[in-house]
Amino acid sequence: MALRDRSDLASAGRIVVKVGSSSISGANEGKIEQLVDALAAAQARGAEVILVSSGAIATGLPLLGLTEKPDDLATQQALASVGQSRLISRYQASLERYRIIAGQVLLTSGDMEADETRLNAKRAIDKLVSLKVLPIVNENDTVATAEIRFGDNDRLAALVAVLVDADALILLSDVDALYDMPPTKPGAKRIEFVAKGSNLESVEIGGSSSAVGTGGAVTKVSAARLATEAGVTVLLTSTANVSAALEGQPVGTWFEAQ
Repeated sequence: MALRDRSDLASAGRIVVKVGSSSISGANEGKIEQLVDALAAAQARGAEVILVSSGAIATGLPLLGLTEKPDDLATQQALASVGQSRLISRYQASLERYRIIAGQVLLTSGDMEADETRLNAKRAIDKLVSLKVLPIVNENDTVATAEIRFGDNDRLAALVAVLVDADALILLSDVDALYDMPPTKPGAKRIEFVAKGSNLESVEIGGSSSAVGTGGAVTKVSAARLATEAGVTVLLTSTANVSAALEGQPVGTWFEAQ
């Protein structure tokens, strides 16, 4: 279904929602409840919801007595191994309130490049949503190498949205929308609508300000471009606005699909 505007999100058939590490880990761990509330409500309305969630490494940090993300790949992989299971258990504990089962889907860049594994991933996700399971997708950080990483989960979310023929991709962050310059700067103005094919040359786009995140506005705009060029509408907004976004309320930045 081609989405015309935000209000269509309330009746969209299949939606991919991406949430970043800083939104659901550390001091914001409790926001998982709010996110699950919104996803469960959308599923109850009949939508097929797929969650792409970062946070494995960030969740693993305090478990292994670390305070910041290390530079070496081996330690990152160890943190992901420890943190991923804890992250999924937190989601499942919250989903129990709605009797929804979480299904873990871990992907590498190679999985999305080869026809056989890409189609196999699509079949698995299709079956999960048909069974009313909530697929929770993340990069398989434990086995991914520096050379074959997605780079950030915004890109992964866009690729998943295209793979599963989603009607829309909702990219959640700490900021409520895309601005024409970093929103901390005086005079920054919210961009409500990005027409298809817009190059955003006049927009000053920044990277992540989070100690645990890898993205920022620059990766979200890149992911939005990837998804919209493949026909998937994108909404960029804050995690706090996830319920409003899924209900079709006028929040965030709307990226028109090709």
